[in-house]
Amino acid sequence: MMDLKDFERAYETVKEVVRPTHLIRSECFSEVSGNNVYIKPENMQLTGAYKIRGAYYKINTMSDDEREKGLITASAGNHAQGVAYAAREYGVRAVIVMPTTTPLMKVNRTKDLGAEVILHGDVYDDACAYAMDMAEKEGLTFIHPFDDLDVATGQGSIAMEIIKDLPTVDYILVPIGGGGLATGVSTLAKLLNPKIKVIGVEPAGAACMSASLEAGKVVTLDDVNTIADGTAVKTPGANIFPYIQKNIDSIIKVPDEDLITAFLDMMENHKMLVENSGLLSVAALKYLDAENKNVVCILSGGNMDVITFASVVQHGLIMRERVFTISVLLPDKPGELVNVSKVIAKEQGNIIKLEHNQFVSINRNAAVELVLTIEAFGHEHKTRIIQALRHKGYRPKEVTPKL
Repeated sequence: MMDLKDFERAYETVKEVVRPTHLIRSECFSEVSGNNVYIKPENMQLTGAYKIRGAYYKINTMSDDEREKGLITASAGNHAQGVAYAAREYGVRAVIVMPTTTPLMKVNRTKDLGAEVILHGDVYDDACAYAMDMAEKEGLTFIHPFDDLDVATGQGSIAMEIIKDLPTVDYILVPIGGGGLATGVSTLAKLLNPKIKVIGVEPAGAACMSASLEAGKVVTLDDVNTIADGTAVKTPGANIFPYIQKNIDSIIKVPDEDLITAFLDMMENHKMLVENSGLLSVAALKYLDAENKNVVCILSGGNMDVITFASVVQHGLIMRERVFTISVLLPDKPGELVNVSKVIAKEQGNIIKLEHNQFVSINRNAAVELVLTIEAFGHEHKTRIIQALRHKGYRPKEVTPKL
């Protein structure tokens, strides 16, 4: 059983390694949601995510014999770094099995912390099965990233900090992958104040906990498809499932598109880098059925590689219509390109990419195709630029931008 004594011990234990991540009030998300929204920035944690809490507490509770055998776990990245860091603190061997799709940054950081890294399988579940088999064959001590009550208790220290910072909290929004974080946070929150509502948030393309709650038992998804790689889990934890059933008030499922726009909001309004899984809680705000409440969104991690970062930014700008692409046909004569540019410049549009093809037609009155990618301030500005081009006799067609 997870009881208050365990949580209090975990809270004191993890203080040895965690950075204080005090709540930050968000004007942006408060205005959008109609609530008093605070963010819990675990993306600023020592290893870039909350996972160090559960990993460190779990290793702390082990016997010397269990630690000295060597540790092994499976992880999409954040738990890996937590275990690697904690193992280094205790001076013991750590083997981490990670999916082959894990961003290179997470792999390298895990290695930098002294762990041995094995890449196996396409998703977390494949890596986990391999790690458990290896643990049995080599006599290593397996640390489950979420289906472990000690690990979940360590994660629950977040709830203790939230309530200390904001005793009047009404809602806590917590990302769910396998369920360890949600178990720890919801169980402790309910022990301290049963009136607090804890809402789990899953990516729509990997909603294994929602499916399990609907079935009344742990179920396995056929596949997962989401940009939130840290929560791309097919099967939630069986040991922690009863705690989720008891303490999670509801679950919100968030599509990937909402994560992309939440990323832009977080970068531009809070100057914070938060990975896709970590953004689930703020992306869920627009689906939250509440008004004028004190809401805390847990930002679970910030470990994102540069390539993913660039891709999310580009897609976000396109979704917000701050970058768009049009095609126009021009007469094949000097000066036409300058004329089009003048129209766009007059409307304060910024051309960021241009393709000029003189061989699309033998009709010299419409022989040149001009494909322009333009930066705008948003939908209204984009519409104004297109209307200005039409007013000058051009017939712009929107096309899908080439990223």
